[in-house]
Amino acid sequence: MVTEADGVLPDGVTVFDDAYPGISRLDRDLLEALREAARNARVSGIELHVNSGWRSPEYQDQLLTDAIAVYGSEAEAARWVATAGTSPHVLGTAVDIGGYDATTWLSQYGAEYGLCQIYGNEPWHYELRPEAADRGCPVMYANPTQDPRMQQ
Repeated sequence: MVTEADGVLPDGVTVFDDAYPGISRLDRDLLEALREAARNARVSGIELHVNSGWRSPEYQDQLLTDAIAVYGSEAEAARWVATAGTSPHVLGTAVDIGGYDATTWLSQYGAEYGLCQIYGNEPWHYELRPEAADRGCPVMYANPTQDPRMQQ
């Protein structure tokens, strides 16, 4: 069974909650960008909650197993959940943001902080693309199966 030590986060966690490995084990640059965005979002009354951040390989494997059970095949599950060997969450370079207001705010202002939505089917999934502050976010993949990083 996976626990907080594997990156499981309870409801209501923010990017400032370092007591949780799911936050504290995020890539430093990603965490810094998220915290800067969160401070500015608060001015607009928006709280950036983190549903998922860093994950252990065991946690990622469990999510994939669960997705296969829900979607009926590994191929269909891959549209939503990466393997432990390819997931940016395992590397600490991805975060899933909770709340419609928060994801709406990030979709509008995230590029200013280098925070980009990567997949069209996952409006909650953000990764750091520092060049986005100058050039905007790259074109999104429809889903993770189109991401070359997932083909390894």
